[in-house]
Parts: sequence; C-alpha cells; structure tokens
Amino acid sequence: MLNRVILIGRLTRDPELRYTSAGIPVGRFGLAVDRPFANQQGQRETDFIDIVVWRKLAEVCTNNLSKGRLVAVEGRLQVRSFETPDGQRRKAAEVVADNVRFLDWPKTATMGGGGSAGDFGGTEMDFDPDDVPFA
Repeated sequence: MLNRVILIGRLTRDPELRYTSAGIPVGRFGLAVDRPFANQQGQRETDFIDIVVWRKLAEVCTNNLSKGRLVAVEGRLQVRSFETPDGQRRKAAEVVADNVRFLDWPKTATMGGGGSAGDFGGTEMDFDPDDVPFA
C-alpha cells in the first residue's frame, strides 16, 4: 500500500503552533495549490489544502514561514472523522507532512551580506584552501 502526497503551493495563512497534552509540538497551515488545467471559462482553479506538521518540523515551519510563502510539502493524506458540538458527523482531509521545503526567500531578506539577524541572505565563510578536496 502507498499513501504519498507531494504538493507545491503558497501558504494561505501563517502557521499556527500548539502543543499536545504530552508537550509535543503540532503545527497547522493552509496551502493553496493551483490545478494544472483551466476550467471551461479558461480560468485555473485552486485547491485549498490543510497541512499538519509535527515535532521539530512544526517549530521550524512556525518560526520561518508566513502567509504567501512558496513551499513544497511531502507527506501522506489523512482523512479523519469528528463530531461537531451539535452532534453532526463530519470528515476532514489533511496532509500530514514529513518534509517541507522552502522554495522562496522571505520578503524581508536581502541578497548579500549586511542584513538583519532574521534575513536569509548570503554570508561569508572562512575556510582553508587546503581543506577543499577538489581544488
């Protein structure tokens, strides 16, 4: 059996981080994924998919992602049933991610050095040329 999902899309909201009663981090965010074809009116439709991340990945996503960021999500589809407060049975489909790749830079990042501590811009590294195996 195989249950594998790979999605590329943009966050529809900032990730939300919570903790289980056992203290395990769990994060949630929405992902907008464009369909690869146009409808009869010539417009591309978008699917809005709920994503769940656990443990360290939940913390990394919450600390580094925000609404509008482009990401690739890899995980499994999970369908769960629940009961609403008024007694109705409902189902929810979500992707439980085990890998999230950041595909763009934050809007505040600058290319090159001199950025603030939160930037993902370039940095200089000191190294010994004798340590490079292919030089």
